[in-house]
Amino acid sequence: MSNAAIIQHYFPEITSKQKQQFEQLKPLYEEWNAQINVISRKDIDALYIKHVLHSMAIAKVLCFKPGTKVLDVGTGGGFPGIPLAILFPEVEFHLVDSIGKKIKVVNAVAESLGLTNVTGTHARAEKVKGDYHFVVSRAVTRIKPFWAWIRNKFSTDQFNELKNGILYLKGGDLNEEMNELKRPWQEFLIQDFFEEDFFETKKVIYLSARL
Repeated sequence: MSNAAIIQHYFPEITSKQKQQFEQLKPLYEEWNAQINVISRKDIDALYIKHVLHSMAIAKVLCFKPGTKVLDVGTGGGFPGIPLAILFPEVEFHLVDSIGKKIKVVNAVAESLGLTNVTGTHARAEKVKGDYHFVVSRAVTRIKPFWAWIRNKFSTDQFNELKNGILYLKGGDLNEEMNELKRPWQEFLIQDFFEEDFFETKKVIYLSARL
C-alpha cells in the first residue's frame, strides 16, 4: 500500500474526518511541491510511507495526551508535525524551520486541512520562545548540537506516559552519536511497528529532558 489506506491499516482507530485529512495530503503536497520543492520529487509517490507513516512512528512510542505542547524542529514541509497534528487534534503543535518558504507550505497545508492545532514559524530552533512537553524532529543534525538548541525549552508540567523530552526519528547505528551526550536514552525500532522494508534501519530515539 502506497496510498492513504496504509494509515488506516496501522491506525484503525482514526475517524472519518482524519481519514479524509490524510487522503488530502498527497494532492496538497503535489500541488505545493510543483511550486516549492519541499519533498524530493522521487519521494512524492512514496509520500505515505517515507514521510507520513515515518512521522507517525512517534505515535507508536507515545500517545500524546490532550493539552500536550509539541515543538517540531526543522520541520521542512511539515514532518513529523502535520501527520501527528492530524492524529492528535487536541495537542498543540509548533512547527519551526529556518527556511521561510518551507513554513509557507506548512501553514498553507495546515489551513487547507483545517488544522487549528498547528502554528508554523520561520525561525531557528534556538530562537524559539516557549515551554513544551516534547520536542520532535526528523534527523536535522547530530543529537549533541540538537540538544543544545532545545534543552531549555521544556515545561516542568508532566502528565504523559513518558517524561517530557525528545522523540527523534533517526536511522542506522546510533550508539556513538547518542553517547556523545552522556545522557540515558532509549531506542525503538520502527520495524516493530510497521512491516515495510523502508523502516528496516529506522528508529525513534527518546531522551528525557531531565535526569
